[in-house]
Amino acid sequence: MEKSGVKCLFTIVLLLSAMVWTAGAGPQGTLRVATTTMPNAIDLPMGSERNAHNVAWQIYNSLVWIQDDGKVGPSLADSWTVSEDGTTYTFKLRKDVKFHNGEPFNADAVVYTWNRGKQDSMQWKEKFAVAKSVEKIDDYTVRVTTEGPSPLLLRIMAEFWAIIPPKHHQKVGENGFLNHPIGTGPFVFKEWKKGDRIIFEANPNYWEEGYPKVKTLVFRPIPESSTRLAAISAGEIDIVTRLSSEEAKSLKNRKNVKLISYTVDRVYYITFNNLTSGKGKPTENALVRQAMNYAVDVDAVIDALFDGYGRPATGYVTPGNWGYDEEIQPFGYDPEKAKKLLAEAGYPDGFEMDFACPSGAYNNFEQVCEAVQGYLGAVGVKTNLNLMESGKYWDLEAKKQLPPLFGDSWSEATGEALPRLKGALGGKNANFSAWSDPEIDRLLEEIGKTVDDDARAKLYVELQRYMQKNPPFIYLYEPVAFEGINPGVKDYRPRPAENYYLKYTSIDS
Repeated sequence: MEKSGVKCLFTIVLLLSAMVWTAGAGPQGTLRVATTTMPNAIDLPMGSERNAHNVAWQIYNSLVWIQDDGKVGPSLADSWTVSEDGTTYTFKLRKDVKFHNGEPFNADAVVYTWNRGKQDSMQWKEKFAVAKSVEKIDDYTVRVTTEGPSPLLLRIMAEFWAIIPPKHHQKVGENGFLNHPIGTGPFVFKEWKKGDRIIFEANPNYWEEGYPKVKTLVFRPIPESSTRLAAISAGEIDIVTRLSSEEAKSLKNRKNVKLISYTVDRVYYITFNNLTSGKGKPTENALVRQAMNYAVDVDAVIDALFDGYGRPATGYVTPGNWGYDEEIQPFGYDPEKAKKLLAEAGYPDGFEMDFACPSGAYNNFEQVCEAVQGYLGAVGVKTNLNLMESGKYWDLEAKKQLPPLFGDSWSEATGEALPRLKGALGGKNANFSAWSDPEIDRLLEEIGKTVDDDARAKLYVELQRYMQKNPPFIYLYEPVAFEGINPGVKDYRPRPAENYYLKYTSIDS
């Protein structure tokens, strides 16, 4: 009995020591992140834009994810195989994962997530419709089948297929889930004070050992750039994004702020709408659309509003994307050519058109749209500009109720432009699309089923050249991002699409 007692005492000491070590090495501190808009939903299929996705991904996982090196790696799936014809993916799932509410992660959750994601009520249903079927083989094996070869399937899954718990979702319904989302990710939803902040706590049972690093994660929507600047300067926020170059300069010598910058895989543009409000309008004529591109001095906009940090967009494929056409050139500023093209199209005296842009969402975008309005007016195209609150704006965009001319931007986290192209040019089947063109449709379909990288790159080039002759947008610019962080923030890893995963990030107390 004496030996047993000593043994028990020794075991207790070991357990207590382990508990103390774990407590010391566990998540510490509070990380406060400013978002430029309040997310409309903490739910990937329903998130309208990048802020919503950045917040949401902190509480979810997909079967795979895009690693820091740009390659697709395992996440909730340990491994997968692909059939010879490229249409069948078989995933082996992790067996040690639970949702935040204790539900087990398994094949049923994957099938349920897919079935829900492809419903018409979901804003990003097309991201789930890339799969023809998702079948449970056994509790920890799933088979995903596509209509044909799908070279970007894994990347789309990584960006949108956030796996959710079936029982919880069935119990609370769509509205209940939107108010209390649950995933398997490094952070657990705690509270959403609408208009004020979203609070997450570290997941104590997260399956990736050693993560997350912070105990509490707080997202605060601060639409006004000047207010974000004041917040990081005063130490009220630890990470602020989408600072203007001028604001970044003002922070340069502050000891309590560290500046970072990087090239962004994002295209800003003014879209032409031929699906709804733009039907029968002058912008259905390709010469008019070319003219409106020549009318805007994009270089002057970049110089005046971004201190020269940025490059004129040449299309919807950026230099970092696969298949970028290095020979393609931006339209350039040529107002006389714009007037000639308008006259050739039958509009020598110009025309009038409604125009909308989101307010508070992007750096200086209100001023960009005002500049575009001025340039178009100078060649005879009068526009009635409506600067609209971003949440309302994106809701109307999803419903295809914006005017014939409207501005926005699109980043892409997959490393290829196809999801961005389909999202903006996918016709009626894509929620945020406003343009449809049979030749663009054909090329997008070919790109989407061409597995050979070199052949796919040639199709991208063909598409870019077609989109110069038949521009669905006024191409504006690709920006440089400036962010300010608390020097105590460690291992913060923003990506070119302005997305980030905060499981790695820590903060000194």
